[in-house]
Order: sequence, then structure tokens, then C-alpha cells
Amino acid sequence: MDSETESLFFINILLNLVSSNLIFYTANFIILAVLLLLSGLISGSEIGLFSLSSEDLDRCQDSENSSEQLIVQLLKKPQRLLATILIFNNLINVAIISIATYLTWELVGTRNPQGVVILTLTVIVTVAILFFGELLPKVYANQKSLFFVKRTVKLINIAMKVFNPLSYVLMQMSNVVEKRIKKRGYPVDIKGLEGVIDRTDTTHKQREILKGIVNFGTITAKQVMTSRLAVTAFDINTDFSELLEKIQECGYSRIPIYSDTIDNIKGVLYVKDLLPFLNANESFKWSKLLRKTYFIPPNKKIDKLLRDFQEKRVHLAIVVDEYGGTAGLVTMEDVIEEIVGEVNDEFDGDREKLYTKIDENSYLFESKISLHDFCKILGINNNFFDEVKGESESLGGLLLERFARLPKLNENIVYDKFEFTVVAMGVRKIKIVKVEIHEDNDDTDN
Repeated sequence: MDSETESLFFINILLNLVSSNLIFYTANFIILAVLLLLSGLISGSEIGLFSLSSEDLDRCQDSENSSEQLIVQLLKKPQRLLATILIFNNLINVAIISIATYLTWELVGTRNPQGVVILTLTVIVTVAILFFGELLPKVYANQKSLFFVKRTVKLINIAMKVFNPLSYVLMQMSNVVEKRIKKRGYPVDIKGLEGVIDRTDTTHKQREILKGIVNFGTITAKQVMTSRLAVTAFDINTDFSELLEKIQECGYSRIPIYSDTIDNIKGVLYVKDLLPFLNANESFKWSKLLRKTYFIPPNKKIDKLLRDFQEKRVHLAIVVDEYGGTAGLVTMEDVIEEIVGEVNDEFDGDREKLYTKIDENSYLFESKISLHDFCKILGINNNFFDEVKGESESLGGLLLERFARLPKLNENIVYDKFEFTVVAMGVRKIKIVKVEIHEDNDDTDN
């Protein structure tokens, strides 16, 4: 073999080595980029899934989109979901570190690199994972939670199935640790807390506010709502001049508007929206000023309702029953009053009073007063009548439940220490009830 042939032979070997190394490094760098992208998607999904607003969750619940339905299903098992995300993300990060370390060994030609090389590798990998795998995707996912999660939820669902055995073991271990480190304490229920509040050295008003805070998370919209019979609402076909007269009479600033019946609420009219049009003629189409109605179920807790009021920037919600009909109305004022007590405005003096105190142990009540308000006035626990009220939420409903028929005038019934006497009747309904408190009574029922 001559010198020229030898040169060509060695050049060919060198080119083959360079070509094979280039393919090797390119392939590994592509794998690293894919793993880094996956790390970012998983990290962003963690923030996105657990920062979805109640409005987003309601939308997903009612949606026919498969991704949005899948989001609802995954969030039903939050502990397992979080365990899966942590396992998946950590495995990806370990893979990134392992491949980066192997590439470094290949580049420097030794598995015992100098300290400078190790430091450089650590800095590069840490910055890449923190910025591209954690910080950037989490910031984006926090701003566009639903958009981000809809595009990653199927990947998370696959991961939940693949890592199910590992996540189960992790959850069991965390439960064991949690039980072992959990501090021992005394079980305290709401009744116990109220007893503690009663013994505090504070004013009566302060004690009532504290009790309101303690009970706040247990009260439902149905307990504080104004029932449909007492709701002030106007027909959408009302003439503009007639509408203005009715608004002046009622004194409310926000009024539900219906079509045909109160079960068909079309929107809420804000009186302030009418101010620029006070001089308009009768044909003015005031219905175009209606704002969107916020509908809620009767069992919605008022602490969550208050949060929704704040997020949606509304002050009024329509409570709908299981058939979609209007059950009542709840305002921001109703919710706040559960903490601070009655909030009276300049119109409250003209509105109907639902009770009159005769003496320390005798009252006259309108039958339509809610049992929740009835208990507050008499200073008894909200669930005092739970065993006997059935589905009723008003005083009149409670008495009909106890009588099991329409009572006669002056007919009475006793429950616990309370004696109820019907003192006024309407057409097929109870109007006014006299309530007498007998402190020495045991549980009796006549």
C-alpha cells in the first residue's frame, strides 16, 4: 500500500468517526430537548390543574369536550394526581441529569472529570431545568390555566395509568407519616367553639360576630335567601314610565327581570344604568341594559358564594331549584349580615318587619321568616329544628310539617321549649305565629 492510499484510508476512518460522533451527540441533544419540554409541560400542568377557577371548573363540568371532561375526572382524585405529577416530573429530571452526565463523560474522555467540569455541568443543567422546566411553564400556566391544561391533560391521564402502582405506594407512605407526626388535640365542633365564645370577655355584638365567623362555612344559600314569594322582580314587558315608578317604590338598586313568570329570569337590572335615560319616553327599550344573571344551587355554601361575588364582581344571585325554577334570591348584603349582623340602609325602615318582640319570652313572627333568621333572633343553634323541619326552610313550613295539615286559627303546637300558636290565617296559608318560650319545658309535642 503506497503513501497516498494510506492517507486516504486514515482520512476515511477519521470522517467515519466524526460522522458517527456527530450523529451520537445530535441524537442525545434532541432527547435532552424533548425531556426538557416534557418537564416543562408536567410542571405547568401541576400549577394549571390546581389553580383553575370555580368558573373554569363549572365550564368543564358542563362541557362536552373530552379534554375538559377529563380535567374534572382527574381533579376528583387530587392526592393521586399530585403524586403522579411529582413522580413523572422527577423521573424526567433524573433522566435529563443522567444523559447530560454521560455526554460530559464522552466529551472529556474520562469518567473522573475535574471539578471545573462538574461545576459547569451542574450550573448548566440546573439553570436549564429551573428556567425551561419549572419557571417559564409555571408562569404561563398560571396565567392561562385552562388553555394550558387542556393540551396536557391527556398526557397526565396516561401517566396516572402508567405510574398508578408507584403513586399508590407514595400515597400510602405519606398517609403513614402524616398519622405519625399528627399532633394530638381535642376535637372541637362548632357548638364547642360557640360555648368558648360565650365565655370570652367581649361585648354581645363582638360575640355575635365571632359566632357568625365560626358558622359561616356551614350556612347554605337556601338558609339565607329571600324566598320567591318575597322577591321583588319586574316583567320585561313593563313600560319605562311604570318601571321607574316601581323602582322608586321598592327602593332596591338591583332588580331581577323576568319574562312571563319569575321562573324565567332574563337578567338583572342595575338602577344606576338607567340614570342616563331618565328623560327617555315610554317606548325606550330598557331591556337592553340587563346584565347577566348569576344562578346558584340552593345548597351552595355562602363562604364560597362570597368568594364568587368578589371574583365575578356581582352582588346578587338567583337560587334555582332542582327543576330550574326560581327558589329565591341571595344578595351580598345577606351574606355579610351572617357575620356582622343586620345591615340597615335608608329604605329598611319602610320595609316589612318580620317579627315583633312582645316581652322576653314572647314574639309575633311572620310565617314566611326563614328558620335560619328565626334561630338567629331567638339565639338558638341553626340546626335546632333539623330533625323535624323536613324540607321546610320557613317558620310556616315548619308548622305545616308538624301539624301535617293546614292548622286552624288559634291552634297551637309545642316542640321542645317553644309553643307555637297560629294567630292569623290567610287563604290556605299561615300568616302570623305567636311564639312563647317555656324555659322549664322538656321535649314535648302536642
